[in-house]
Amino acid sequence: MTRALSTPPVIASGLLGGLPQPTLPATGGLLLRPWEASDAPAFLSAYQDDEIRRWHTRRPRSEDQVREWFAAYRRDWIREKGCHWAITRAGEGVLGRIALRGLDFDDGTADVAYWVLPAARGAGAASHGLRALTAWALDVIGFHRLELDHSTRNHASCRVATKSGYLLEGTKRSAAVHDDGRHDMHLHARIRGD
Repeated sequence: MTRALSTPPVIASGLLGGLPQPTLPATGGLLLRPWEASDAPAFLSAYQDDEIRRWHTRRPRSEDQVREWFAAYRRDWIREKGCHWAITRAGEGVLGRIALRGLDFDDGTADVAYWVLPAARGAGAASHGLRALTAWALDVIGFHRLELDHSTRNHASCRVATKSGYLLEGTKRSAAVHDDGRHDMHLHARIRGD
């Protein structure tokens, strides 16, 4: 059933799904590219890292499940439900993951998520990737607002968000379940024109 709007959508339907998912260059020689089947071992190994496990409770159990996730990521792109990239650098392979989820073309909003492998932490992979994705989403595609949230205990993610121009808007109390229980979540956002 199509929702009747009194205002036109911010982004026209079909803008993403009708085209191949792009690769996005980022500062520091980084490239955001769609996930490939050969990335499954690196993706699976990321979820063995204690820091990634601390903040991400949805975890793949096998390379076959990772490849299923990659297939779902491709379907998300075609259906305009999400956009998922590997953060890479030539000669180093996969450094991390970044995604836009919860795409709302009517209101022009989406949510950002990311993680970075231990070897890439502290070198700007997350913030460079986030800035590249943000520029593409706001300036090329035309989203109006991008949000990201993280546990108030995840100080590294807070630094990435603020360093990338995402303003802290508030705290969502007891908003997410982690392995050690419920966490308050910081809400950050970037708006086109910030």
